[in-house]
Amino acid sequence: MTNATDASPTLMNRVLNKVEVVGNKLPDPAILFLYALLIVWLLSWLLSGVDFGINHPKTGAPLEVVNLLTGTELASFLSNMVKTFTGFAPLGVVLVAMLGVGVADESKFINTGLKLMLRRTPTFLLTPMVILIGLLSHSAIDAGYVLVIPLGGIIFYAAGRHPLAGIAAAFAGVSGGFSANPAPSALDPLLQGFTQPAAQIIDPNIEVNPLGNYFFTAVSSVLVIALGWFLTDKVIEPRLQKTAALNDDIEPAEDLSTVAPREKKAFVAAALTMFAGLALLVLVLLPADSPFRDAEGSLNSFQAPIMQSIVPLILLLFLIPGVVYGRIAGTFENGKAVIDAMSKSMSGMGYYIVMAFFCALFVKAFADSNIGALLAVKGAEVLKALALPGGVTLFGIILLVGFVNIFVGSASAKWALLAPIFVPMLMQLGFSPELTQAAYRVGDSSTNIITPLMPYFPLVVVYCQRYVKQTGIGNLVSMMLPYSLVFLVCWSLFLMAYWGVGIPLGFGASYTYP
Repeated sequence: MTNATDASPTLMNRVLNKVEVVGNKLPDPAILFLYALLIVWLLSWLLSGVDFGINHPKTGAPLEVVNLLTGTELASFLSNMVKTFTGFAPLGVVLVAMLGVGVADESKFINTGLKLMLRRTPTFLLTPMVILIGLLSHSAIDAGYVLVIPLGGIIFYAAGRHPLAGIAAAFAGVSGGFSANPAPSALDPLLQGFTQPAAQIIDPNIEVNPLGNYFFTAVSSVLVIALGWFLTDKVIEPRLQKTAALNDDIEPAEDLSTVAPREKKAFVAAALTMFAGLALLVLVLLPADSPFRDAEGSLNSFQAPIMQSIVPLILLLFLIPGVVYGRIAGTFENGKAVIDAMSKSMSGMGYYIVMAFFCALFVKAFADSNIGALLAVKGAEVLKALALPGGVTLFGIILLVGFVNIFVGSASAKWALLAPIFVPMLMQLGFSPELTQAAYRVGDSSTNIITPLMPYFPLVVVYCQRYVKQTGIGNLVSMMLPYSLVFLVCWSLFLMAYWGVGIPLGFGASYTYP
């Protein structure tokens, strides 16, 4: 994607070009996960007999690396291989959601909706709109990776802008701004579930509100949108226009100037069907004894059936309106056309399925070996031993979390390890659990978009290759690196300023302890 004719690139472009070249020398993502699996096996064997002198923060037992090359572990690996693959969470999310999205796309329901939306949205507001949609998608857990990111490319391309810039903006909102959301999301109670037990190590009576960071994350949405808007329009897209040539065989962007009366009629009917479905869902959720609530009557917890039903609901909310649109617009003549649309959407996912197989095996081995836990706990112990001032320690936590996130992508897995160390440590320095949790969220979000080991990263590469075939890991990392660095620095400074002004972090939250 680099252009040798760029006579005098800026320092930033030279750095990004170098990142791109080095990154593209990495193997295919599927092979990368295979190599990572082999490395984990080797390290597990080398480190299995080493006494690191630390205990697991949750269990209190000595933290030891498990040798995955023993006969017992290898037998378990082989016997559970199919289960490991089929139980890989991102695989089910992507494939099930794509069945519904594929029908909506093939029927032209999505395209007509984009036409109507873009006719009412000034081109210069496309970037913040895409990022905002990415932030709002957090309420649907990982659905943004399947829905918003590819739509970002489609929207920009249809508007005559570089499609990879749209993908970058959407990726920055969905993943880089993972902890910035105008609305509460399932991540709030998930993290609180680890923060409160960690705080109770010091104070058994303390309680942490699940929305203890809500005000901060809501206001952070404005920051993420502003930073993402600037970077996309002033840094990323100008560079892409110089360096990323679109595929010769890419389909021309659709004409957005006209919508046929039949298309508009079909869209209105399909949209009304979708809104009727949403209204019915709300009515089902309203009763206190709704079967979609958890045992305590809450809707906003991972135990609530509604949270477990997000992906199937996405399937239905795109499938049914897509069928309605197709029948009225004439793009679907019969039921077989609907099945063909589903099949077509799955045919394009072959590469991702292969990649997911190796990714699932690596993630399982990395967790079973305890190497990720060792990396997180050792880093936290070093930070604690430095005994830095509180503000510096808080910033150090953000940097450490950002670094660990490159290797351990799961937000809950990292916080399960780090919360029992960081939360009590900072409580003894006078900082509240909510403030420590907010710092964790900043570090966890900022580096999501530059790690090839993040399960959805290869999927984003596939989205990019639709428009620029030679897109590789290096291209995507170099494209997203400015977002990651700017988010990490500016969001950290924003937290410090937010703290300094004394704006409330969230419901029932404070900055100090006690």
